[in-house]
Amino acid sequence: MGILNITPDSFFEKSRVQQADEVLQKAQMMLDQGADILDIGGHSTRPNAASVSIQEELDRVLPIIELLESRFPNAFLSIDTYRLDVAKQAIQSGAHLVNDIGCGNMDEGMLDWVGTENVPYILSHSVGQFNEVHQLPNYLNIIQEVFSDLSSKIQYLRKLGNTNVLVDPGLGFSKSLDQNYELLSQLGELTRLGAPILVGVSRKTMICRQLNIKAEDALNGTSALHMFALMKGANIVRVHDVKEAKEVIDLFVKLKQYGVSDFS
Repeated sequence: MGILNITPDSFFEKSRVQQADEVLQKAQMMLDQGADILDIGGHSTRPNAASVSIQEELDRVLPIIELLESRFPNAFLSIDTYRLDVAKQAIQSGAHLVNDIGCGNMDEGMLDWVGTENVPYILSHSVGQFNEVHQLPNYLNIIQEVFSDLSSKIQYLRKLGNTNVLVDPGLGFSKSLDQNYELLSQLGELTRLGAPILVGVSRKTMICRQLNIKAEDALNGTSALHMFALMKGANIVRVHDVKEAKEVIDLFVKLKQYGVSDFS
């Protein structure tokens, strides 16, 4: 999954594209390099990001979705939003998948809509509202609590008729540095949910703080964690750097030919 941030303030500057020609050029490059999904976001979720209005988010993403759907009709498009109105209009405009960092918590009705409409949906773990997503809950057992929250919501969605749910542990959201690594180390536990697993770790703070580097220098760390996530059961990685991620995936697939599938 290649990241297209239609924002002026996403944490990794090189992921930001706002003009139509920039978007088309980057989308073409990502598809050529092997991206299976393009994830379009109009609202930064970095720490201390300013909230934008629903209308501004719509104004950013809808023209881009329509442009990409027209220019790349075979591309699979995802809308990265926690807002129900944005998700609805994005799907109507040509997006195929909703990527919700809010875990259904940040906008009332999100789970009911994706459930009854059977909209492909990434259930990404977080706690609280948007302005609380970088606060740290008092977990007693983060592995069990993330698993339990995702499990209950998957069951709810399936009862409503949604057969297209993916899960994301939500690295970087509602977790400390050590909690991110603990959760990633036990990622295989989430395979018991019976849903594809997406991991979004690309150039994130959990890499930069641990290595004392900036996001611009975090590609090597990103690739290392991508390989680990794949070996722990991840099915999709959400990335800024498609070429390098595809190389990691190709090497992982080669290793699997020889029975290497898990570090444990």
